[in-house]
Amino acid sequence: MKSGCPFCETESLSVEYQGNLCFAIRDAHPVSPGHTLVIPRRHIASFFDATEAERSAMMIALDAARQVLGREFSPNGYNIGINDGMAAGQTVPHLHIHLIPRYQGDCADPRGGVRWVVPGKARYWEG
Repeated sequence: MKSGCPFCETESLSVEYQGNLCFAIRDAHPVSPGHTLVIPRRHIASFFDATEAERSAMMIALDAARQVLGREFSPNGYNIGINDGMAAGQTVPHLHIHLIPRYQGDCADPRGGVRWVVPGKARYWEG
């Protein structure tokens, strides 16, 4: 636990899933309805610092969160992502996996999905 980390101070969070090694919450600034974060309990910044047990627990939590979102929101798809490091856009230095429900028509052309993090590389099919 690190003082000042919004993911370490869980008493103020509305936890959707509890596990021994991780938990899941709804994102405070959702990209879409149901946007959920899966977070290890241990304060680590990078996915690559997670133990095999933590990675396994996060995958179980990710699936559990997906099942809840499926029942609650009936999305048509999902984006799953990790911003690992400042250059990748990580703003909270505590590992978290984004599970972002996607809905038919939520954007004009969803092709390219996560590739849009580098806009000039997203439309690979055009050139």
